Amino acid sequence: MLLKFHLAEKYNDFNEKGLYVDVVSGEPLFTSHDKFNSGCGWPSFSKPISEDNIKKIKDTSHNMIRTEVKSKKADSHLGHVFDDGPSELGGMRYCINSAALKFIAFEDLEKEGYGKYIKYFEK
Repeated sequence: MLLKFHLAEKYNDFNEKGLYVDVVSGEPLFTSHDKFNSGCGWPSFSKPISEDNIKKIKDTSHNMIRTEVKSKKADSHLGHVFDDGPSELGGMRYCINSAALKFIAFEDLEKEGYGKYIKYFEK
């Protein structure tokens, strides 16, 4: 399946406070607190909300060696993770396809059923 670039980059320059969930399952994946601009054109995160919500798989497609990131529950392709992220944020860069994500605004977390994730924004 081919995606138009604007779908893949939808959340790249998006800076609202909130939670990014799997568009298929609604599984919580990343917070805006861990999002940064890596300059790659795709939304980038320093870490997932929980390692338990993702799977990492060796990807050797396109004559490259990299690590694919999938959601654990729905097995959705999310993007890739690289070890070239900012060292002050842990050194990882989760380069994620916007089309795989749904954004839940901070003020809507409770009403959308994600109230228990409010604590991630109290740092």
